[in-house]
Amino acid sequence: MTALLALMLAATPTELVAPSPPPAAASGASGSIDPAAATRAYLDQLPADQRARSDAYFEGGYWLSLWTFLWSVAVFLLLLQTGLSARMRDFAERVTGVRALQTWVYWAQFVLAVWVLSFPLAVYRDHVREHRYGLSNLTFGGWLGEEMKGLALAIVLAGVAAMALYAVVRKAPRTWWVWGAAVSVAFIAFGALIGPVVITPIFNSPKKLEDARVVTPILSLARANGIEAREVWEIDALKQSKRVSANVSGLWGTQRITLNDNLLNRASLPEIEAVMGHEMGHYVLNHIYKGLMEVGLVIVAGFAVVAWLFESLRVRLEPRWRVRGIGDVAGLPLAALLFTSYLFVMTPVLSSIVRVHEAEADIFGLNAARRPDGFAQIALKLSEYRKLDPGPLEEIVFYDHPSGRARIFMAMRWKAEHPETWAPSAAGAGR
Repeated sequence: MTALLALMLAATPTELVAPSPPPAAASGASGSIDPAAATRAYLDQLPADQRARSDAYFEGGYWLSLWTFLWSVAVFLLLLQTGLSARMRDFAERVTGVRALQTWVYWAQFVLAVWVLSFPLAVYRDHVREHRYGLSNLTFGGWLGEEMKGLALAIVLAGVAAMALYAVVRKAPRTWWVWGAAVSVAFIAFGALIGPVVITPIFNSPKKLEDARVVTPILSLARANGIEAREVWEIDALKQSKRVSANVSGLWGTQRITLNDNLLNRASLPEIEAVMGHEMGHYVLNHIYKGLMEVGLVIVAGFAVVAWLFESLRVRLEPRWRVRGIGDVAGLPLAALLFTSYLFVMTPVLSSIVRVHEAEADIFGLNAARRPDGFAQIALKLSEYRKLDPGPLEEIVFYDHPSGRARIFMAMRWKAEHPETWAPSAAGAGR
C-alpha cells in the first residue's frame, strides 16, 4: 500500500505556476507599446529591498573577483618562494621514473595544495556568502561533499590534461604555446562531450521529465528549430541552490535538453518556454563551436604571454625556486600565476565574448518561443543574483550576460513589433 501511494505521488504532475499578467505599459491595451516604458514598468515590479539585495550581492562580486585573483597569486608565490613546488617535483621523481606519471603525481599534489591554501576563501565565497544572500540550500557538510567531488575530478580528469600539455611543452619547447592551446581546446571539447552523461550525474540525479504539459511544447519547439530531441531531462538542483537554470548541452551524440527543478517549481510555462528557446538558440547558432574557437584564440595568446615571460623570471629566481625550465612541472605555479594574471586583465574581453553569444541566443529565443512577457518575467527572477540595471561601462566590464534591463528592453521591443502576441483586444486596437 505504501509503495502504491509513493508511485501515485511520483506520477502526480507538479503544479505549474500560473502566468503573471504583464504590467499595463507592456500589455498593448493602449494600442501600442513603448519598449522603454514597458521595460520601466517591469523593473518597477521588483520590490526595492529585493533590488538592493541583488545589487549588493552582484557588486560585492566585483571585489570578490579581485580578492580571488590576489589570493591565487599569493598561493602560487608561496609554492615557489618556499621551495614547496620543487619538493613536490622531487617527490614525484622519486615515486616513478616515467615522465608522464611524474607530471600526474606532481599535479595531484599541486591541486591539493592549492585547494587547502584557498579553502578559507572558498568557504566564505561559496558557502557563507551564498547562505547570507539566501541562494544556497547546502549544509556545510553537503557543500564540503560537493567540493571533494570537484577536487577528485580536478585531480583525475584535469591531471590527464596536464600530462598531455606537459608532453607537448617538452616535445616542442619553442612552439608549445601553439600546440598547447590546441590540446587545451581539445580537452575543453572533451569535457563538453562527457559533461551531460558523466560529470553532471556525479553532482545531481538527472531523470527524464514526464510531465507532458512541459515536455510537449519543449519538444515541439526543438523540432521546429531543427533539434532532433525525443526527451527532456530534469536535474535536482534544489538540493544545492535556489537558482533557476536550463541548458542544451553535450556534443556529437551526447546532447541533452535539461532544465532544473527550480525552473519547474518557480516558473510559469511561458517562462519555461522562453528559457528553453534561449538555450536552444545556443545550440542552433553553434555557440559551443564558436566558443571553442574564440576560447582557443584567448588561450593561445595567453600561452604566448607565458612563454614570453616565464624564462626571464625563472632565471632571476632559479636559486630559490629550483625550476629547471618551462618543461619542469615545478614551474607550474609560475605558469599559473602568469596565465591567471593574463585572464584577469582580459576579463572585459572574456565577458564580452560570452555576452554577445547570450544576446544572440536571447533574440533567437524570442523569435522561436514568442514569449516576450515570459522572457521579461524570468529576467526578474534572475535578478536574485544579478544586478538589474548597471551602468554601461559596468555592464561591459563585469557582465557575461546582458543585464536584466537590457534583456527586458529587448523583449519589449520585440513585443512592440509583434502585436499578434498581445491580448486579443489590445492587438485589435493596434490595427
